Amino acid sequence: MDLLNTLVDKGLRRELPTREEALAVLATSDDDLLDVVAAAGKVRRKWFGRRVKLNYLVNLKSGLCPEDCSYCSQRLGSKAEILKYTWLKPEDASKAAAAGVAGGAKRVCLVASGRGPTDRDVDRVSKTIEAIKEQNEGVEVCACLGLLSAGQADRLREAGADAYNHNLNTSEGTYGEITTTHTYQDRVDTVQQAQAAGLSACSGLIAGMGESDEDLVDVVFSLRELDPDSVPVNFLIPFEGTPLAKEWNLTPQRALRILAMVRFVCPDVEVRLAGGREVHLRTLQPLALHLANSIFLGDYLTSEGQAGKADLEMIADAGFEVEGAGTTTLPEHRADAAAGGCGSHAGASGCGSHEEAGCGSHGSAGCGPCGSGVSEPEAATVPEARTDLVSVRRRGAGTDLAPNA
Repeated sequence: MDLLNTLVDKGLRRELPTREEALAVLATSDDDLLDVVAAAGKVRRKWFGRRVKLNYLVNLKSGLCPEDCSYCSQRLGSKAEILKYTWLKPEDASKAAAAGVAGGAKRVCLVASGRGPTDRDVDRVSKTIEAIKEQNEGVEVCACLGLLSAGQADRLREAGADAYNHNLNTSEGTYGEITTTHTYQDRVDTVQQAQAAGLSACSGLIAGMGESDEDLVDVVFSLRELDPDSVPVNFLIPFEGTPLAKEWNLTPQRALRILAMVRFVCPDVEVRLAGGREVHLRTLQPLALHLANSIFLGDYLTSEGQAGKADLEMIADAGFEVEGAGTTTLPEHRADAAAGGCGSHAGASGCGSHEEAGCGSHGSAGCGPCGSGVSEPEAATVPEARTDLVSVRRRGAGTDLAPNA
């Protein structure tokens, strides 16, 4: 297929596809799915080999959020029957993190619900970061605390944080339909604050909220321009008790096409298979490892994932290997840029390109045959609602039960 050959060539050169090419990936048929996965897999292996980075979530504070994000079980007015608790003590958070590290996680992600941290919250999280680093030598720590105020990113960096996560989630054009208590620009500003402080930026999306193909391409191109080091791809978990509980829009095949499109647009970035993979990819999860080079181990913030042991078996059975603590995740050119203080990524033209405008830049009018050889998309079918796969987390952080790691 001419389209896929073009996209592989661009991905190996770190060139940006055109919007038309990205849309064409989403429009491919299920008959072409394995060809799409194989093509994107070549790009993934070029920059990340067969390594899979494991990440582990610790929910520091669950529920009770004043924001109205429609997709979130912790939102204002949520009726989802999730765990609700206030801040974990640093020693309890460190104990939870240690379980993930023991299971093979290289990065621990510390998450807290809320609009954004107070200065006291930053102090609290800083102590937690210090406790985790003291107990687990070499572990990466990513904080995800919401919208940042001036100086807070610097304080987190000084405390030992390596990265900061704040997702764009959806396109700027539809953001107001998902959330009204803050803006899309607020999210962009927070990611840029983290970058300016020298933190590795982590920012991604949620697919399956009823968005169009154009919305998906918009947010991924916006991410490429923002240039985070890692891009988590979440698939909506339709929690009962949230406004999007009835949004079952994804098939395993569509989820794979979305991941492939992200890989083509962000070829040399850590693409992380995140929340909802068990719900929407189901038995096709191993195929996603050919597209994403990073996953979460075990459970998520408020929902349960598959057993950590099953994650490790899946990786081995698919012919991949867990990335070791002594291995640098990012390709050399990105790792060198980060080490050189390129925190703001000013002047970069997007996710991993770090080059001036050229073939494949935003100004490109279409290098190569856009959509050539792509089959007409098949008539959309309504996916089956698999509510049996949505399981509220009842173990790990905030409970007396052992975590899943």
